[in-house]
Amino acid sequence: MHPNHILWPVLAQVLLTIIMYVVLALRKARAVRSGNVNRQAIALDNKAWPVDVIKVSNNVANQFESPVLFYVICLVLFSLNGVSVVVLALAWVYVLSRYVHAYVHVNANSVRVRFSVFLLSMAVLVMLVVAAVWELAT
Repeated sequence: MHPNHILWPVLAQVLLTIIMYVVLALRKARAVRSGNVNRQAIALDNKAWPVDVIKVSNNVANQFESPVLFYVICLVLFSLNGVSVVVLALAWVYVLSRYVHAYVHVNANSVRVRFSVFLLSMAVLVMLVVAAVWELAT
């Protein structure tokens, strides 16, 4: 397997971040157009936005938490030539779980479902770290 294949799920995760920024911009624009926001307040406090905007804003912040570790571990695996079918499958499961997490977060925001998907993504991330440690050690 070519190590470059690991870059596809990385790019898919980057795309998710971009999508969330677009959704955030659209929801903010809709909120401002509706006249239901105090422009002075939103300039200083994110909590002054309507709930549907806050959910997306919180999700955008999430895209710079565990996904950053995902980027690092994928680059480590790439540099170690440690990309296998299993590693690639794990990377795709991680990214797909992040898409599901984002969808739940910005829509129904069921904490139980969101947390379950988050746990899945973290378990996969741990497996990717173990794979990188294995590659480094052998």
